[in-house]
Amino acid sequence: MALVDLSHVIEEGMTTFKGFPGPHLCDYWTREGSGAHYDDGSSFHIGRIDMIANTGTYVDSPFHRYEGGADLSELPLQSLADLEAVVVRKPFAEGLATDAADLQTLDVRGKAVLVHTGWECHWRTGAYFDDHPYLTAAAAEWLVEQCAAFVGIDSHNIDDTSTRSRPVHSKLLAAGIPIGEHLTNLGAVPDGGFRFSAVPPKVKGMGTFPVRAYARVPE
Repeated sequence: MALVDLSHVIEEGMTTFKGFPGPHLCDYWTREGSGAHYDDGSSFHIGRIDMIANTGTYVDSPFHRYEGGADLSELPLQSLADLEAVVVRKPFAEGLATDAADLQTLDVRGKAVLVHTGWECHWRTGAYFDDHPYLTAAAAEWLVEQCAAFVGIDSHNIDDTSTRSRPVHSKLLAAGIPIGEHLTNLGAVPDGGFRFSAVPPKVKGMGTFPVRAYARVPE
């Protein structure tokens, strides 16, 4: 099996969500300063990062939307790691909305469903935050009914942010289905027959955190 990285790089000052601060990366312990603690010439670097949870490629847990929902520490690994996966190809040039009709030929039960739109081409540009690809409420309802295990998209948001409602987050997270946003490189994986993982750290009291999402595909 070959590994395919599906995550964006987290960099100093980058913007993932318009209006939210970008991460600040700095030294907590420098190599030069740490050398004084050791007699054998050893030195170490310890970094520090200040960022909001919605940075880079990340996963939303039910707690992100619902106060009583499972937080990051309560998500079962079975919903995040080594999932059988399928890809939905919906190029943004053919329409921004992915609807239930775009999914109905797929077997998604127990699988990660990854929506490939190509929107990553706008990453780190102002256009990334404009009208962007999203799922419809009907698509979310269908995915819940078909018992998908995980749903991700290579776009700014899985919901249509031109409105003041978030039905896709609401329906998927109410059903305990984690959401992945800002995926990338989905063009490098097949339509199916591969495994997907996107595991955040086990943090109590938080609903969202960056992940290193990746696929294991047959060589």
